[in-house]
Amino acid sequence: MLNRTRNQKGFTLIELLIVVAIIGIIAAIAIPNLLNAIDRGKQKRTMADIRSVGTAVESYSIDNNNYPKASTTYTNLTAALEPLYIRKAPINDGWNNALQVGVDAGGTNYTLCSPAKNGGTTDCKTANGGAQTSFEDDITFSNGSFTQFPEGTQQ
Repeated sequence: MLNRTRNQKGFTLIELLIVVAIIGIIAAIAIPNLLNAIDRGKQKRTMADIRSVGTAVESYSIDNNNYPKASTTYTNLTAALEPLYIRKAPINDGWNNALQVGVDAGGTNYTLCSPAKNGGTTDCKTANGGAQTSFEDDITFSNGSFTQFPEGTQQ
């Protein structure tokens, strides 16, 4: 049999369990904050991408006196803008959902939108909700400004 003396070094099982419990508590606090920060970054990236495309559309309208009329799809819109007004237009938002566009038949109004985290379909022609507080809410840019956008603490 082994003879243990008091001057042996090492951790007891209780000490190890306490350390593991403390690490678990710290992880339980930190992980939700990390996930929120990741979604906030995706949201900011999406807004920056939409703003870049919106700026390109506005530049196009200044040169042509109307918005791209044939842009019933986002692919058609980017074809009209690249490479003169924007080098390479983003195709997806931060959550890897396809960006969408709505342009009226007369070419006098346009709307760019992202379905955001939920990835559902969005009606780019009617989204006009102002400030939103959920990562699930659409992000909408219309005629030079955001009409539905994230603001404050997101859930």
